[in-house]
Amino acid sequence: MNTPDWNPALYTRFEDERTRPAAELLARVPLTSPGRVVDLGCGPGNSTELLLARYGQAGISGLDSSPAMLASARQRLPALTFELGDISQWSPSGPPVDLAYANAALQWVPNHEQLMPGLLAALAPGGVLAVQMPDNLDQPSHQLMRELAADPRFAPAIGDAGQVRARILQAEHYYDLLAATAEVDVWRSTYYHLMDDAAAIVQWLRATGLKPFVEALPGELRPLFLAEYERRIDAAYPARADGKRLLAFPRLFFVARRHDS
Repeated sequence: MNTPDWNPALYTRFEDERTRPAAELLARVPLTSPGRVVDLGCGPGNSTELLLARYGQAGISGLDSSPAMLASARQRLPALTFELGDISQWSPSGPPVDLAYANAALQWVPNHEQLMPGLLAALAPGGVLAVQMPDNLDQPSHQLMRELAADPRFAPAIGDAGQVRARILQAEHYYDLLAATAEVDVWRSTYYHLMDDAAAIVQWLRATGLKPFVEALPGELRPLFLAEYERRIDAAYPARADGKRLLAFPRLFFVARRHDS
């Protein structure tokens, strides 16, 4: 069975909020004039657009496994090159890559103990691997996904909810993986996204973390799952003083600059 494609329109509904950590990651990249830049997991091109604004003189390309996301990115940035591919199989072709940038993509790719050193090693000497990943599996939003997925009504279709998305490593582990061959800057930030109501939180999550759960269900069970999930989200994220909700969203960042030799 083919996995349903990603939905660019749903993803970009909260584009400003999703782009903010991408910009903050890019701000910490210590390169002034890279020759070649690749956006790994470029999505609809919002992060690639940031790269173009800062490094307009560079050869910039994007890679994604979603045809729909790539179509959106090509429409947005028609002068750039976007390729269909799997990040876990990526290796540079042509001139060496100076910056491999991955915003909110590598949490979907397994085997980080091999992946991260491999990406760094594929760069030119002095090149930079810049990564941002959601680190939110312990948040109520994601705990509730797994709890509801274990409900007897949904479990037969979803299977082991704990395997839908693997946990990323601890910050210290990424440092240890890369510090022998790179200068590593690692940090963690928690964003508090202002949302209108519980339904808005569900819409945010349907574009990303909730997607594999919902799409595993037969059509007749999806509305039931979403309604129950929204009810639980409504209780877990109560209205604040102005009636809005705050969606806490921790993210892990690191920037690793490969040693020159």
